[in-house]
Amino acid sequence: MHLVGIEIGGTKLQVVAGNDVGSIVERHRFTVNPASGGAGIRSQIASTLPALLQRLHPVAVGVGFGGPVDWQTGRICCSHQVTGWSEFDLRSWLHERTSLPVAVDNDGNTGALGEARHGSGRGSNPVFYVTLGSGVGGGLVVDGRIYHGAKPGEAEIGHIRLDRTGTLLEKRCSGWAVDQRIRNAIVQEPNTALGQLCAGSPGCEARHLTAALTAHDELATRLLNETVDDLAFGLSHVVNLIHPEIIILGGGLSLLGEPLRSRVQDRLPRYVMDSFLPGPRVALAELREDSVPVGALELARDVMAPGSTRIANAF
Repeated sequence: MHLVGIEIGGTKLQVVAGNDVGSIVERHRFTVNPASGGAGIRSQIASTLPALLQRLHPVAVGVGFGGPVDWQTGRICCSHQVTGWSEFDLRSWLHERTSLPVAVDNDGNTGALGEARHGSGRGSNPVFYVTLGSGVGGGLVVDGRIYHGAKPGEAEIGHIRLDRTGTLLEKRCSGWAVDQRIRNAIVQEPNTALGQLCAGSPGCEARHLTAALTAHDELATRLLNETVDDLAFGLSHVVNLIHPEIIILGGGLSLLGEPLRSRVQDRLPRYVMDSFLPGPRVALAELREDSVPVGALELARDVMAPGSTRIANAF
């Protein structure tokens, strides 16, 4: 049995085909052009689906979308990165093009589902997943299922306030926020290893952090520690309210790997109430950039399950 999984993000689009055990067998990846808006992304999806449908005959479609979603209807609330999505009925649009049942959810929830069932969250409960990409999102999986709060509530950790002036976690810990922090810093310290790396290959500055850290660059270390402190403080709210067994770091920034994970693990207990110490285990997303696509395959599998809570609204 084949399924289709779609990841719609602020910088990338993935359309994959996979099986009912979460394995991807075919992948189509695109770079998102924000200037083309939602219509451009939909055009890329529409041009990819026909051959995939004809070749593999999938039975359902799952989507992880980078923004608030009404998961019960499949209607997009909005995208904070790409225009042209507000109030768009994505489920119906995909059903019209595939004649298949479709499930749509927020990409944080979808990534959490993928990691809980096939990644770092296997065997842990509850599982909290935070994606550090073009934005910052989150998802909570309890007993193997996505936890949805009262409509329209979701695990929007990126919108936690870090102070009373309204500073959002997303404005400090998203990939774009870290890029901007680096750009500001290297103006003052251009001769550092990080400054030299960015000068030689500008844009997406956070990708140079790994090499700069390897070179024991003090600026890179300081900037990473600042980011980790903000992230750990934000995650402490999750621990104090939900107390997950594991917190999984995903998204593009998580590709920094162990330097990021170990610092979050070390810093988090400083902000957690004493009775919850040592706190949850912090892990990197085992599926890496496939957390959301694999989770989307799981959404598609769930929509076909007898008694599914999504089935009534999937067609």
